[in-house]
Amino acid sequence: MKRTKIKYALNATAPVEEIVIKGWVRSKRDSKGFSFLALNDGSCLGTIQVIVDHTPEIEAALARTGTGASVAVTGELVESPGKGQKWEVRGRTLEVLGEADQETFPLQKKRHSDEFLRSIAHLRPRTNKYGAMFRMRSELAQAVHKFFADKDFFYIHTPIITGSDCEGAGEMFRVTTLEQGSKAGPEEDFFGQPSALTVSGQLSAEMFALSLGDCYTFGPTFRAENSNTPRHVAEFWMIEPEMAFADLSDDMDLGEEMIKYLVSHMLDNCAEDVDLFANWVDKTLMSTLETILKDPFERLPYTEAINILKKTKKKFEYPVEWGIDLQTEHERFLCEEKFKKPVYVYDYPKTIKPFYMRLNDDDKTVAAMDCLVPRIGEIIGGSQREERMDVLTARMDETGLNREDYWWYLESRKFGTAPHAGFGMGFERMLMLVTGVSNIRDVMPFPRTPKSLDF
Repeated sequence: MKRTKIKYALNATAPVEEIVIKGWVRSKRDSKGFSFLALNDGSCLGTIQVIVDHTPEIEAALARTGTGASVAVTGELVESPGKGQKWEVRGRTLEVLGEADQETFPLQKKRHSDEFLRSIAHLRPRTNKYGAMFRMRSELAQAVHKFFADKDFFYIHTPIITGSDCEGAGEMFRVTTLEQGSKAGPEEDFFGQPSALTVSGQLSAEMFALSLGDCYTFGPTFRAENSNTPRHVAEFWMIEPEMAFADLSDDMDLGEEMIKYLVSHMLDNCAEDVDLFANWVDKTLMSTLETILKDPFERLPYTEAINILKKTKKKFEYPVEWGIDLQTEHERFLCEEKFKKPVYVYDYPKTIKPFYMRLNDDDKTVAAMDCLVPRIGEIIGGSQREERMDVLTARMDETGLNREDYWWYLESRKFGTAPHAGFGMGFERMLMLVTGVSNIRDVMPFPRTPKSLDF
């Protein structure tokens, strides 16, 4: 017989005479003449109770069954007389598929710290918290694609290996086939030039926006930034839409609509898992998400944001002056204390932003925006792109970029240029927002951080 996933068994509408359940044992309790097993198969947060009589065959299997073991049970789905559960399985057969050594199995029936669970990332999805986390991660990824599909955006696969640095920061992982210590130059390498893992798919996505109209890319990006903070990892996923014939206002509209859509989708489709985080991780989670859905986001020019920060009596670790890049403490003050909701800060100084952002008429600021949300700070960074060839090349010269490295990007401004805009959203930061989790390492299956490449 084909197995029934536990989430369907728990939501059954009538008893089932013969059912096959397979899963991992969360607990085993022996009584006189029979035993209780709590099984979970990852399909949902809940466990299903299995009751088996102590027949000789079942007793032999029970002797090999402990917490963490995987088993298959054939039996009958019946109404449960116990409180808190509608159905249970009266097992007729019990088969042990995989034993778990009780002396060394690290997940016992107690609360484990996040730090400990990071050290056993290969097993932590079996816990309630991380099972819920990675079900939500899967659902959130599907929701991203649905959001854009419903808006007629085209999904573009942009390169993972690249020859250009989108951000101009130089913090890239180099890709090479040359032997370590080789004196050969880049021209002798696989691509005949320096290559690296991408920091963003934006420049490639722009080319498709200037061909297909509205498009997006959603994939892994890499930053060789030696930063050990709760918000940074070396490998993460980015959602990057680009829109032709759009300006900065359109960009902010799309970002706000997307965040509200994703929050609403997760509340509707992952209610049980969201409740776990609201009850055990962040008691303010539901009120934060309700505020996001209810109120329009604040829109605040950078200069005004700086003035607000300078006038407040709050003491910041990083001094506030016009021209600085806002730090997390500044971002969180604006959205958590000043406005108590998400905030867009826009029109940043050109000196702290990349070359591709559209220069404003004041020649001091660019049409850039960051979306700031409670507990996290920046979740979206975007801009109207510079479509004017002369301004774009001047900005590239200012920032010390070699025009020849971006010849194809510049040609898009030569052949039918058009106003366009886009942004990047950190997928993991969006997941942090809807779970209340404060460390990015805990929303990733196998996080990549400095000096850490386990799993």
